Amino acid sequence: MQLRLRPADDQIVARLASSLRVRPATARCLVARGVHDPREAQSFVDPRLAALRPPAGLAGLPRAVGRIADAVERGHRIGVFGDYDVDGVTTAALLTSFLRASGAEVEVAVARRDAGYGFTTGAAAEFARLGCQLVITGDCGTSDLDALQASAALGIDVIVVDHHTVPSADVAHPSYALVNPFRTDSTFPFRGMASVGLAFYVAAAVRTELRDRGHYRSRPEPDVRDLLDLVALGTIADLVPLEAENRILTALGLRRLQSRVRPGVAALLAAAGVDPEREIDARVVGWKLAPRINAPGRLGAAEPSLALLLAGADTAVACAAALEAANTERRAIQERVMGEALEQLGVRSIDTSSSAIVVAGEGWPSGVVGIVAAKLVDLYQRPAFVIGIDPATGVGRGSARTCGGVNLYQALSAAALVPGCLGRFGGHAAAAGFTIQREQVEALAEALGGACSKLAEGSGPVPSGREIDAEVRLAEVDERLATELAGLGPFGQQNPAPMLVTRNARVTAVRRVGDLSRGGGHLKLTVEDDRSTIRSAIGFGLGDREVSVGVHVDLAFVPTISTWQGRRSAELELADLAIVH
Repeated sequence: MQLRLRPADDQIVARLASSLRVRPATARCLVARGVHDPREAQSFVDPRLAALRPPAGLAGLPRAVGRIADAVERGHRIGVFGDYDVDGVTTAALLTSFLRASGAEVEVAVARRDAGYGFTTGAAAEFARLGCQLVITGDCGTSDLDALQASAALGIDVIVVDHHTVPSADVAHPSYALVNPFRTDSTFPFRGMASVGLAFYVAAAVRTELRDRGHYRSRPEPDVRDLLDLVALGTIADLVPLEAENRILTALGLRRLQSRVRPGVAALLAAAGVDPEREIDARVVGWKLAPRINAPGRLGAAEPSLALLLAGADTAVACAAALEAANTERRAIQERVMGEALEQLGVRSIDTSSSAIVVAGEGWPSGVVGIVAAKLVDLYQRPAFVIGIDPATGVGRGSARTCGGVNLYQALSAAALVPGCLGRFGGHAAAAGFTIQREQVEALAEALGGACSKLAEGSGPVPSGREIDAEVRLAEVDERLATELAGLGPFGQQNPAPMLVTRNARVTAVRRVGDLSRGGGHLKLTVEDDRSTIRSAIGFGLGDREVSVGVHVDLAFVPTISTWQGRRSAELELADLAIVH
């Protein structure tokens, strides 16, 4: 077990610990995250909406706000269109909820995988048939130039709210307004928001504009804070950095999720078997809610997920049951595709020096290839491109995930320069999608191998070893420490859960649970130090580790609070361990 202690100035650690009245380990974790000033630290552990920076400089926002406010005031029918993943569906639900609460008539739709990625010409035609003169797209639209041009020809203004990479700045974008932090003329200081976070800014700005126009004199003014649970869902699920504005919005959104006031979310938590007393944190969203909200869109139509987020108490339970069934089906399909991908890689004896993994399979559903790509990244620690090919047409739809600092959009852009190598593609640095013909797969694999190799070199060497925030004695790992460290959340991209290490603990009990034959077994330990401090530890997925009673171990772990029969206690959630003697 190789460990790297994150650097932290001891004087700054002591000052933070004193001013915040927290343990030195907690203060060290703050310093390791770049938080040095006591006032900054206080804001970090107690995020407030007031700390959000105003969206001055977010290109496209003023034009979008004026057009939306005009449509609401004039009673025009507004179309809302979201992508089929959690970010897209929550964006659509947020905009629809806000606009309807402001008195607008809204037609809402979400993408279907069988219709292709993003906003399509077919969707534009349907909004025109429904009488929409304005359409707002969420989590798509930036690269959907054909559909935007078709909309303009139909007399529809399209406002794009998106966070995917913007095409060439040399070409005028055909949307009425493009709200995207990756525009070259956008000066807003944070570019990492998911589309649902951008939609929150749009809704807040439209509310202010309508308030200034006197629109709410005759109707209740919607409270945009009611939308924060949707922001947390989409932001966590889309794996964007949980820092700056994202962290504030997500932290406050999790508090709203905790209240379970949205009927569909409450029903889905119950269907997923989440204990009513359990705190709703980023892990619950990532492991329980997001996969279920994603499931219908992975199988085809995402409308059931949208219906759940907009459901009232009378339909919420039925909506949740539909998502639960879809998730069960999705898991079965995913396991089959993962097995076939691993078999394919095993047959080819993957070259450990290769910079990218590219696998393709006939009949692999496009809805699960992204999950499989993520799992292959975990296994092989290199970018993975997984392609499902339609046996009838020979068209492949691929999804990519990355590691080691390799920018996927740049990798696909480089591959696209090879003639006849790649069709349409889009996405961002960490996740991307693309289309390809069956006969292009080998050429794409070769092109991506070269592109990822160059990009990996450009990102610099990746330090070896697991990063550790602080070393602690076993006696320090108590409920107070676990609570303090939990306050540094929500945890995710760019804000990982605090990782601690304790050394030379003696194992007094060993138990293995779960299905060890499938690599899913877990390791449960009881450990004690030389002062007879006893703690429980659990290592998820570590059931195959050789550990016996009496050995001494170094443990890398995240402190958590376990509740059993109403009793709370500190527990070590193991990331790794090493036997020392």
